[in-house]
Amino acid sequence: MIISEADATWAADKFIDYFKNFVSIEDYLRYVKKELVCQSNQLTPLKDYFFNEDISPEEMEFDIKFIGQRFSNSLPQEHYKNLLAAVSSHNNESNIPGRELRWMIFEKRTQQTVGFIRFGSPTINSKPRNLWLGQPANLSLFNRHAAMGFVIVPSQPFGYNYLGGKLLALMCVSHFARETLNEVFEKDIGLFETTSLYGSTTSASQYDGLKPFMRYKGLTESKFLPLLHDKVFHELHDRFTLLNNNTPLTDNRASSKKMKRQTKMIASIKKSLQNKEKLKEFNSIIEMAFGLTQKKRFYISEYGYKNVREVIRGDEDKLIRGPNWDKFYLDNIISWWKRKAGKRYEKLKQEGRFRDKVELWTEDDDIQIIR
Repeated sequence: MIISEADATWAADKFIDYFKNFVSIEDYLRYVKKELVCQSNQLTPLKDYFFNEDISPEEMEFDIKFIGQRFSNSLPQEHYKNLLAAVSSHNNESNIPGRELRWMIFEKRTQQTVGFIRFGSPTINSKPRNLWLGQPANLSLFNRHAAMGFVIVPSQPFGYNYLGGKLLALMCVSHFARETLNEVFEKDIGLFETTSLYGSTTSASQYDGLKPFMRYKGLTESKFLPLLHDKVFHELHDRFTLLNNNTPLTDNRASSKKMKRQTKMIASIKKSLQNKEKLKEFNSIIEMAFGLTQKKRFYISEYGYKNVREVIRGDEDKLIRGPNWDKFYLDNIISWWKRKAGKRYEKLKQEGRFRDKVELWTEDDDIQIIR
């Protein structure tokens, strides 16, 4: 699509003015988060919902509550989304394909929230998965046996004080989670996958140190442009729709339509700009924006089976229990976490670093971004 020099210059400046404000992916995520919080009038005050007690991990027990109408005694989906938005730095609730399952985790005695989990259908392609399998996945076999963790977010200060992110990750790879996923997804799950929020930004993740339950398998490939948001995107979308004979650049029913429309806008600007200096500036800012995205650390769990790789490759037909099977029962997993969390708790208390403030984006934007 070729547009006029004036329109191409105007659109290029919109992209330049938007992305020039970001030096790192952290800057971008913080900006997007602030925009989302400012749009909401439902999220304050919420501090009383979240765990903020001084209790030894040995004294804790947990409730897993399901989200959505299909489950009896479940919590409303909107409640889950609002509370998650208040604690997470990332916009976690974009639509994902396939089936999904949401949990909220509560400390039983206080009935306060300690975290959020969302399972979904895995991404179609993954470089570290392909390397682990030794080949691209047979999708019919892979989809039958795999699930992914898209949200594994502890509330704060529970995450910091008690290794809360590790507790939630361990719950994801428990037999309780696997059996629930089998029922909800109508599958025979043997593989769990997830990624860290950042990869090359940091060499550590809440999923590290969880062997034999979860193992690191490398970095994903990541080469995509962060999305424009809200006012800037809508201004560009409206103008390009008008220039395209009052027709959106992609069908309204298309998957990932925002990303596809943004990509077509960029292509049109590059084809149309005749001013070489402006085109150079535009290409430079787009290349910089591509650099904001990060390769993510990729982790898997085999739920205590010993032949998941062989089954997904099609070399074997039936999942077989391995020697670590019993470790994956939820009670055993929580006991394992209690030992680790207890050491963390005692160390923070001794060093005077135990935190006593609930961190919410709705009340304080000067909080830790990686969460």
